[in-house]
Amino acid sequence: MKKKSMLDLHRVSVEEYASQDKLPVVVVLDDVRSEMNVGSVFRTADAFAVERICLCGITAVPPTPEIHKTALGAEDSVVWEYFSSADEAVETLIGQGYEVCAVEQVHDSMSLEKFMFSTTKKYALVFGNEVKGVRQTVVDKCQVCIEIPQYGTKHSLNVANSVAILLWEALRQLRNG
Repeated sequence: MKKKSMLDLHRVSVEEYASQDKLPVVVVLDDVRSEMNVGSVFRTADAFAVERICLCGITAVPPTPEIHKTALGAEDSVVWEYFSSADEAVETLIGQGYEVCAVEQVHDSMSLEKFMFSTTKKYALVFGNEVKGVRQTVVDKCQVCIEIPQYGTKHSLNVANSVAILLWEALRQLRNG
């Protein structure tokens, strides 16, 4: 096996990216404090071509050197908007017809391995603060709570890793059937 070159990867320009079909998913970051995590989410959102990112509360917004360090320019390709709170973002997204799903450990959550994304819906996935998770007021507004199954001694994942897992599963189900 031989590693692919940059030419082999057929990277699209920012302009081409803007005009291509997007995964019908919006990522909502509820008070994510690490700019490195925010940058990583931008990079993952670019890789999976999500519609946009909603940056809420204390979540940093581009441009910052720390976001750029992990986003590697994805902050320029992925559409984003800022909301003063995730509550405001969720209410807006519900009004726009999104099924809003908190990715959080709650009573009666649905395991990701059982959650079925529908090609007839558009989704907003809410991810929370690195310590406190998704705020309860936001959880209360969501139609579904999805939990990533975990089997080790630690029952938490880095927020950027959680975003990657959920977006991969959304892509797998929505684009690949």
